[in-house]
Amino acid sequence: MSSVLDVLDRGRTIAPPGYNRWLVPPAALAVHLSIGEVYAFSVFKAPLVKHFDSSLTAIGVVFSIAIVMLGLSAAFGGTWVERNGPRKAMVVSMLCWVTGFLVAALGVAADQLWLVYFGYGVIGGIGLGIGYISPVSTLIKWFPDRPGLATGLAIMGFGGGALVASPLTSRLLDAYADQPQDAIAPTMLTLAAVYLVLMALGAWVVRVPADDWAPAGYAAGSAGAKAARRPGLGSAKVAELNANQAIRTPQFWLLWTVLFCNVTAGIGILEQAAPMIQDFFSDVDATEAAGFVGLLSLCNMAGRFVWSSTSDVIGRKPIYAIYLGVGALLYLLLALQGTAGTGLFVVTACVILSFYGGGFATVPAYLKDLFGGVQVGAIHGRLLTAWSAAGVVGPLVVNRVADHQTAAGKSGSDLYTLSFSIMVVILIVGFVANALVRAVGSRREPATAAGVVPGTAS
Repeated sequence: MSSVLDVLDRGRTIAPPGYNRWLVPPAALAVHLSIGEVYAFSVFKAPLVKHFDSSLTAIGVVFSIAIVMLGLSAAFGGTWVERNGPRKAMVVSMLCWVTGFLVAALGVAADQLWLVYFGYGVIGGIGLGIGYISPVSTLIKWFPDRPGLATGLAIMGFGGGALVASPLTSRLLDAYADQPQDAIAPTMLTLAAVYLVLMALGAWVVRVPADDWAPAGYAAGSAGAKAARRPGLGSAKVAELNANQAIRTPQFWLLWTVLFCNVTAGIGILEQAAPMIQDFFSDVDATEAAGFVGLLSLCNMAGRFVWSSTSDVIGRKPIYAIYLGVGALLYLLLALQGTAGTGLFVVTACVILSFYGGGFATVPAYLKDLFGGVQVGAIHGRLLTAWSAAGVVGPLVVNRVADHQTAAGKSGSDLYTLSFSIMVVILIVGFVANALVRAVGSRREPATAAGVVPGTAS
C-alpha cells in the first residue's frame, strides 16, 4: 500500500527532461470536465423537486452547499495542494467527487434529502474545491510566459463540464425510467463511474516541472517574461508574497469582492437555467431547456479560454472591467427586454456566462500579477471563498425571488425581473472594486517567510 501511495507524492511526479508541457492542460481538463458537472445540476432540479415533493429553494440548497464546500476546501486545502502536488490532489478530488454521487444516489433511493445534501453537497463539494485548484499552480509554473492561456485551457473544462453532463444526464433520466424522478439514482451511479475513469486518467498524466526548468527562450526579466501586461496596476515590481501575507493586503479583498460579484451574477442565470428558459418562453420543452443549459456551458467554457487569453494581451484589470461593466448592461437588457424574443434572451445569457467563465480563468493570472507565483495556488484557494459566498447569495436571490413572485400569483418572466435588477447592482459594485485595485508594491516582505512551501517556487 505504501508503494502505491508513493506514486502520488509530488517528488514522484517531477517531469523528466524533454517532457511536453502541453500534456498538462489536457490532464487538468480531464479533472475539470468531471467536476464541472455541478453546472448541470439544474437538470436534476425538477426531478428532485418531484421526487422529494419539495420546493426549488430547498433543492437549490444542494448546489449552494457544494459551492460553499468548494470554496472552503480550496481555502483550507490550498497549501496542502502546493505541498503534495497535483497528482495526489487530483486523486483526493476524484475519491470525494465520486463518493458524493454514490451517497447522493443512496439518499434518493432511501428518500432522504439530507443524504443528498451531505453526499453531493458536502463530500462532492470537497472534491470540487481540491480538484479545481489542483492544476492551477502547476499550470502557471509550466506556462510563465502565457499564464492566462494556460489556466484558461484547463479551467475552461469546469465551464464545459455541463456541456457534456447536461445532455448526458437528460438522456440517462429518460433511459432509466418513464418518469425522470424515478431515474435519478441510476443516473448518478452512471455519472460516478464515468468520472472515476476520466479523473484517474488526468491524475496519471499530470507532472510538475523541475525547479530549474523554464520554457525555451524564457528568462525572468526578458521580453517573454514581460509578455503578460499589467495595465492599471502601475509599474512596480511584482511582490512575491505567500498566502498569509497576501490575505492581509487590501488588494486581496478588493479582488475577492470582484470575484464574488462576477460569480454571483453568473450563478444567477446558470443555477436556474433550465426552468428559467421555460418560464420566459412557454413553448420551450424540457429537452430544449437542457439544450439551453448545454449552450450556456459552451459559452462558459469558451469564455474561460477566449477571455483569459485576451487578458494576456490587454491585461487583467481591463478585462475585468469588461466582465463587470458590460455584464451589468446585459443584465439590465434582460430585465427590460428579456421577453422580446428567444434569440435575444439566449444570446444575452450566453455573453453573460462567457464573462462568468472568463472571470474564473483570469483570476489566477491576476493573482500572479499582484502577488507573484510562489504560492499562487494557495492564494487562489483562499480567494475562492468568494465563490462559496456567491454560491449562497446567487441561488438564494434567484430562487427566493422566484418563489415569492409565484406565491404572489405572478408567472413567466415576472419571476426573474427583480432578481436581474439586483444583479445589475451587484455587478456595479464589482466594477468599482476592480477600479480600485493597484499593485501591491515592493515594500512588503518577500515570500521567504514562514508559510512558503519548499520547492514550490517556479
